[in-house]
Amino acid sequence: MTNSCYHCGEPVLTGDTYQVVIFDQPRLMCCPGCQAVATTIVDSGLSSYYQYRTTPADKADLVPEELKSLSLYDNEDVQREFVRDLAEQKEVTLSLDGVSCAACAWLIEKQLQRAKGVTHIQVNTTTNRATVRWDQTQTSLSTILTHIHQLGYKAAPFEADKQEQQYHRNMKQYLYRLGIAGLATMQVMMLAVAMYFEVFGDMDETFRNYFRWISLIFATPVLLYSALPFYTNAWRNLKARTLGMDVPVSIALLFAYFSSLYATVTGKGEVFFESVAMFTFFLLLGRFLEMRARRTAAAASANLLKLVPKMARYLDGEAVPANSLSVGEKIRVLPGEPFPADGVVLTGTTSVDEAMLTGESLPQMKQQGDVVYAGTMNVEGNVDLEVTANHKESLVANIVRLQDEAQMAKPKVAVLADKIARYFVAAILLISASTWLYWHFERPDDAFWIMLSVLVATCPCALSLATPTALTCSTSTFGQLGIMLRRSHVLETLTKVNRLVVDKTGTLTEGKIEISDVAILNPEYDEQNVLDIAASLEAFANHPIAYAFQLRALAYYDVVDADNHIGLGISGTINGQHWRIGKPDFALTTTETAFSHYPVVLSCDGKPIAAFSLNDPIRDSSASLIAAFKHAGIQTTMLTGDQSTNADMVANQLGIETVISGVSPQGKLAYLQELSSDTITLMVGDGVNDAPVLAGAHLSVAMGGGTDIAKASADMVLLSDDLEKLLTARQLARRTRRIIAENLAWALGYNVTILPLAVMGFVAPYVAVVGMSASSIIVVSNSLRLLNRK
Repeated sequence: MTNSCYHCGEPVLTGDTYQVVIFDQPRLMCCPGCQAVATTIVDSGLSSYYQYRTTPADKADLVPEELKSLSLYDNEDVQREFVRDLAEQKEVTLSLDGVSCAACAWLIEKQLQRAKGVTHIQVNTTTNRATVRWDQTQTSLSTILTHIHQLGYKAAPFEADKQEQQYHRNMKQYLYRLGIAGLATMQVMMLAVAMYFEVFGDMDETFRNYFRWISLIFATPVLLYSALPFYTNAWRNLKARTLGMDVPVSIALLFAYFSSLYATVTGKGEVFFESVAMFTFFLLLGRFLEMRARRTAAAASANLLKLVPKMARYLDGEAVPANSLSVGEKIRVLPGEPFPADGVVLTGTTSVDEAMLTGESLPQMKQQGDVVYAGTMNVEGNVDLEVTANHKESLVANIVRLQDEAQMAKPKVAVLADKIARYFVAAILLISASTWLYWHFERPDDAFWIMLSVLVATCPCALSLATPTALTCSTSTFGQLGIMLRRSHVLETLTKVNRLVVDKTGTLTEGKIEISDVAILNPEYDEQNVLDIAASLEAFANHPIAYAFQLRALAYYDVVDADNHIGLGISGTINGQHWRIGKPDFALTTTETAFSHYPVVLSCDGKPIAAFSLNDPIRDSSASLIAAFKHAGIQTTMLTGDQSTNADMVANQLGIETVISGVSPQGKLAYLQELSSDTITLMVGDGVNDAPVLAGAHLSVAMGGGTDIAKASADMVLLSDDLEKLLTARQLARRTRRIIAENLAWALGYNVTILPLAVMGFVAPYVAVVGMSASSIIVVSNSLRLLNRK
């Protein structure tokens, strides 16, 4: 039997001569052309093309030019894994290579904002990722990638493993450059000691020139190889007519080297080869440590994606790539395996470790109908699932994307710092030139090294790192706490909150409502009969009360013209009769004061049939939340649609003074709008009826067990339903604000202090470079404190 080419599908007549490893298995190719194309696809990180293609590719004789121009990324089968559709736009998260500072991010954002069809671009210098949205009718993904490549940066769709590999490649290159610079520095410094301090006595001019030439030999590979990243970044900035932080550094290195080269060739003047080597070594060392620190800050969110397994198993045992699973497919997960996709349990009972999402250490029981998420661990039972979300729309993928968006969003102080940094570079160049001019007439022999010190010592790297690193660390810690940030303003607003507004059912209480009493008001019906009718109506609602009725039902009736009156109840027609269930004033056509103490009444054609009493346990964490916010001077309001008797009982137990009960969703929103302008509200809710008020609050939190519409309306989602984590979140936000202030104070204070000292000639070149590197490392290290929850 003749094998078929994995790429084009034609018969393979050359045996195993041509092969390419795809999905960890060698695949046969029919010719060198198909082998070359397949190799290019794999090397470009586009192996998913082979998962999603609908037909084999055309036979290829050469690597097509379109692959070289990145147009393969425009293939819809390839885009299916990493491109998200947003109405008439598309969105992608890109990994960037070559971004070293805020100036790089600003440059990419500035250039792409001008590109036709690009509607949104944000670059995160800490994670080296960018979020791009574009109008697919005006431009293509390959065109966007080409724009970025033309700026001198590399870009590709973000994949955690690919970015990890790129990071290790970059670190290896930095180690090579750092090693060469370190070895050269040691050699050149020994020669510099001999020349400048004359430890061998009066040195003959021949030996002095000989040492200069040896120093030149050692310093040249440092300038040409080790310092190359600084020139590359500087050239990108100059091409775009902007000034980045590597511009003054590159000018300093090139001036020092070529002036020393001239002095060596002519035998006149001073040489600064030791400064060139030492500058480069300490700058690279600072960048190396900074990259490692950034990686620590950015790894938390990306590591979530690594917890999702690569392979999944269909019910018949066939193994398939997990990222190829589609909605509706059925898979089997064995004990000890992580779930490969979001899904609903079809059969089986197990416990699931959800610590990676919620921070909860105790496994949660899951049975038929329960939802499980990709990356969580199946602890002890065999379960079959129906997939409910593809790879790019899974909860984990959404968390990572939302974290990236939160990290990329810059507070006003960060925007101001970046702007100051750009203008500061221009100021440094002018001050350096003025410094050289002044000292050239005062002390000509010292003018050059003083100018070098000014150029290097005052580079505003720390200023641009002050805010992004803190935001990245803070957002990662929120993820570890089981809090998903959906809006960029959360960290700023959370520190300003002065009023907590909280829903009752499913928020302060567990939402596990039970029917504690059934009062039959019409003798024609028995208890089970009214429960079945109530459950049939409540099937059209998505609320904890509805689930309570469904648990008691034994049979369901056909309901016609069902209508969900949000915040009031459900109406519908059963066997030609008009039924209602909900609040007494909704269910009954006349005022019946006898039923006012019942939260739920069932009626037929306006006449009472049954009334129900409900019980909902208060969450263990509710009391501590209310007490802590009260201790912090934050007022608390319970805002609920439930009847006043139930609401007052819960409020009394928790010590809540202000209770607004029995209000509709519109009434909840109206309450917020009536508050004074200086009131900053934090709203916590979980239901459909909370969606308007969640959207209208200054800051809103949806419970993880709440409805999808509540989560979509909220600024934050509390995945674990543990209210005490809101206290930790507020403390973390306050720490973040404090650390950003510390970083900015240090960065600005350092530059303001070092600049006059350098201009006056009190800062030697080696002290300047050590100070500049140390300043950046201090800022990044201070931000890393936010990775500690305490």
